[in-house]
Amino acid sequence: MIKPLAYRSWILLFALSLLGIGAAPLAIAKSPAPNILLIITDDTGIDLYPAFGYGGTAEEKPKTPNLNALADAGIRFSNAWSHPSCGPTRASIMVGRYTPRFNMLSAPAPPDLPNSQTSPFEYTIPKLLQKRNYLSAIIGKMHQSTDARDPNNLPFLNETMRQLGANYFEGYLEGGPAPIDTTAGGIGGSNGNGKVYGCGFVPSKADNKDLGSDKGACYTAEPNPTCTLLSTATEKTPGLACLEKGGIFVPEATVCEATRPANLNFNIQNGHYTGNWVINLPNGTTETQKVADSRGRGFKTQQEVTRAIRWINQQSADRPWMVSVGLSAIHEPVQQSPRRLLPSDAAYTAGYSCKDDTQNNELATQMVEAIDHEVGRLLVESKLASFDANGNLVYDPKKTNTYVIFTSDNGTWTTSVRTPFDPTRAKGTPYQTGVSVPLIIAGPAVKAPGRNVDHMVNLADLYAFFGEVANIDVRKVVPKSRPIDSEKMMAYLTNPKQGAIRETNYTVQGNNIRASSTVSYPCLIEGLSQCTYSLPSKGVCLDQGGKWYGPEGEVKTAPGYYTSCCQVNQATGVDYLSPLTSTGFRNTHYKLVRQVGENCVNGAAVQPPKIFDEFYQVNQDLPEPKLDTAALELLKGNAANLTANQRRNYETLKARLKRLEGSFADCPGDGNMDKVVNQKDLDDWAIFASTATGTATPNGGGKGSWYDLGGPSDHTRPDGLTNETDREIILENFGKKCK
Repeated sequence: MIKPLAYRSWILLFALSLLGIGAAPLAIAKSPAPNILLIITDDTGIDLYPAFGYGGTAEEKPKTPNLNALADAGIRFSNAWSHPSCGPTRASIMVGRYTPRFNMLSAPAPPDLPNSQTSPFEYTIPKLLQKRNYLSAIIGKMHQSTDARDPNNLPFLNETMRQLGANYFEGYLEGGPAPIDTTAGGIGGSNGNGKVYGCGFVPSKADNKDLGSDKGACYTAEPNPTCTLLSTATEKTPGLACLEKGGIFVPEATVCEATRPANLNFNIQNGHYTGNWVINLPNGTTETQKVADSRGRGFKTQQEVTRAIRWINQQSADRPWMVSVGLSAIHEPVQQSPRRLLPSDAAYTAGYSCKDDTQNNELATQMVEAIDHEVGRLLVESKLASFDANGNLVYDPKKTNTYVIFTSDNGTWTTSVRTPFDPTRAKGTPYQTGVSVPLIIAGPAVKAPGRNVDHMVNLADLYAFFGEVANIDVRKVVPKSRPIDSEKMMAYLTNPKQGAIRETNYTVQGNNIRASSTVSYPCLIEGLSQCTYSLPSKGVCLDQGGKWYGPEGEVKTAPGYYTSCCQVNQATGVDYLSPLTSTGFRNTHYKLVRQVGENCVNGAAVQPPKIFDEFYQVNQDLPEPKLDTAALELLKGNAANLTANQRRNYETLKARLKRLEGSFADCPGDGNMDKVVNQKDLDDWAIFASTATGTATPNGGGKGSWYDLGGPSDHTRPDGLTNETDREIILENFGKKCK
């Protein structure tokens, strides 16, 4: 019998929901379990790292002594896969599952629905570790949702990370740095002097005689506004020095005015030097530091590390902790890093335009070097390591009770890829360049440190590994209704002779779920020969080096935009791939890439979609790994082109991929992911459907949610509303049990 619905406080209900998922705590060890420090960079593939034998040519290779020392003290995993984009990778780490199981196929961004964001019903790492009394913090980027630009599709608003189990969150919900402010805070542009400052700051005259200034006043923001006169007498580039302080530089000013100039605008985001910080405090309250708040301004990677150090040093020695530190670097748009974070012989780049690909390649190198500097600072100031008299990192993980994990959320973006990897098959694709990421693990259990593990691992495996660190077998603890794809990893640390644990590896990129009424505009990424809908705005598209075919973009004829990549193909005369899904699936020696793309006829997409396979032999050999480049594709559209051994591997991979994808099946009416449609679904639906004061979710309720199951005309297509239609879908499927 279906019980009457009762609306309850969302806070109380979700507290109870989390307890239900977590079940009873496991026995707590007498001595604290090891701590976990997870460092995730943004868009730095394995190709960028000398510690893995790569980094490009001698001229472009980053200097990374601290990361080299970390690798020498731990284990290098040279065959680690991510997903092709950031949000899905981070989600797979958080929940230990391949992301088609919860419909996140691309980085969440407005107007993606909550259906493609990490669900509060998932059994996340913070919830898992709570069973062993861990405190969990997330600092910087984790990107499990959209952000405040689209509150209708952000049910918990700034409480999102708290609902995913984090005891403490100090970061931002956005997926990457904002576009560079080419007005440099209102100095240029239509409200200023009319100039365009490509890197977001005023250069010196030596850098640019037309735009430059050698003196001026640096104003900082509230709540502690200051003004300082700067000149080339003390700063090589006063405008950049001001930006590093979080300020706005007024060129040629000779005095600090009592009232700062009216055209200064601290509300404009400026790439890697600003952010909208959200702080979920342990007492249940939330603070924000908006872009105009001086506390949140400055080079983001420094900010992220400083905040992580502060949290770590506040923890007591008698309770284990895990902190995830999400670094912004080197996500587009690349900008100049503070010189104090770089090697002493680093190239001088303040005169760069931030538009030239060759210059941006150097800026990317320096951002990797800044990452290295800050990772060293993080370890030392957290008292996990020290520097010797020569500035070298001294790190012995056996003297700590902490595991340190360093990785990236996906491969390198096309303009920053290093030889021998393929810039035309970079981030956003399932090819090796797009998903091969650095992975270093150091900790007290490592035997024979400094070695390389060449066996396949997936970053989703970190979920099971964190369980192992805390003495939790995730497959025994996580409900069977949530299939775990994560494999254990600890044996690789403790046994130098450990054989392969994984037989296959998987990655996928696709489109997230949007409301049936949403119009998605195309962005053309010529460097990848792809047209995509996953970069949802002009600014984001242009920052990724794309051409925008939405409003105010490339289309000059009425109505002034395209709504289909097929229209782009028709207009350009080029058959660009518009992937619905791009999948990579491999075994030890061979890799299957399956593309499912729009089938374009006369500028319109028709059914069925195009499906084609590619097949490669791949390895991790140094210095020239065998990559999945176009020239090395084996199938060539016909299995007859394969040798007998190649064909056996191809057919086996196809069969195993089919079996895996078959396990991703949806369960209509099941919003809480427990594989059964019952009274709990009605109760949970009520939380998100309620618009009543005191019971609605923070965004007002009744909007997008995980219980937006379909629309009135199509019960399989969410419409961005949680209402009676969704209750009807639950009732239609009531009592159903899904596999």
